[in-house]
Amino acid sequence: MTDVTDGVLHTLFHSDQGGHEQVVLCQDRASGLKAVIAIHSTALGPALGGTRFYPYASEEEAVADALNLARGMSYKNAMAGLDHGGGKAVIIGDPEKIKTEQLLLAYGRFVASLGGRYVTACDVGTYVADMDVVARECRWTTGRSPEKGGAGDSSVLTAYGVYQGMRASAQHLWGDPSLRGRRIGIAGVGKVGHHLVEHLVAERAEVFVTDVRDEAVRRITEQHRDVVAVKDTEELIRVDGLDIYAPCALGGALDDDSVPALTARIVCGAANNQLAHPGVEKDLADRGILYAPDYVVNAGGVIQVADELHGFDFERCKAKAAKIYDTTLTIFARAKTDGIPPAAAADRIAEQRMAEARRH
Repeated sequence: MTDVTDGVLHTLFHSDQGGHEQVVLCQDRASGLKAVIAIHSTALGPALGGTRFYPYASEEEAVADALNLARGMSYKNAMAGLDHGGGKAVIIGDPEKIKTEQLLLAYGRFVASLGGRYVTACDVGTYVADMDVVARECRWTTGRSPEKGGAGDSSVLTAYGVYQGMRASAQHLWGDPSLRGRRIGIAGVGKVGHHLVEHLVAERAEVFVTDVRDEAVRRITEQHRDVVAVKDTEELIRVDGLDIYAPCALGGALDDDSVPALTARIVCGAANNQLAHPGVEKDLADRGILYAPDYVVNAGGVIQVADELHGFDFERCKAKAAKIYDTTLTIFARAKTDGIPPAAAADRIAEQRMAEARRH
């Protein structure tokens, strides 16, 4: 990555890395800020995507992550029916060690300098309280607290959307959207996963959970005595008679090792970038496993933060998130018609919407 000077934006074009419109490198030496803002597309409207705060091993790794995540947001926003393109920002460093008010304010100034082309929100390593700070310097900030005019925690609607995706998957595969009695395994019961458990328990599904944090699992099993804790993801995906597997933690959960071991007939979870590499979607299809594309079913959160720009209304957002059910069924139908995996069908529909917007 080219070094940058205080307060200077360097704009790069990466046509060979997904056709991104703009990549901005940000540095503020006074606060220690080093960040990357990637704008993949503004065909449908201002780019919208969260801010990831993470200790990347290198600046090149940070740029690559920003590019991949921004592209994913273009597809997610298109499939969610939002009038937004895709963007993402990453702040380089350990948030536990370097996150300060001064750094967040400096970051807010960089986002503001883009004049509304990029709208930011929370992501890994950033929270509602952080967005409240960023918003002091940048009006194109979402994911703020209700006290500051925002929607607060977006994990509630993210989980609700995943739940709707599960119901649609059940309808497509078994002819009935009910999850009652279905055996469902959730890997990761943090912000989103624990809300998802609530929906499934309410519908009387048989729920199995695992998480790298013992306290997260303990909290769930203390609240819901019928939920079964398993040791790790490797054990979870092998649970006998599992109907649905829900990856709700880190990306890359579906790879050359996990896919052959899956006992579930459906994969539908909240994690981003679940497919470890191209071709995994075909491996799932070849095994007869129905995959609900991650960026489609986990769009409840972005639906919520986008609504902040118009004056947040929870019921309006919930109604939009409920449509994830219909969108998921549409994708499965397109996949069947075109003879392709659902992930490819979702990409085609999203690309079609973006292409049509460019022509107008």
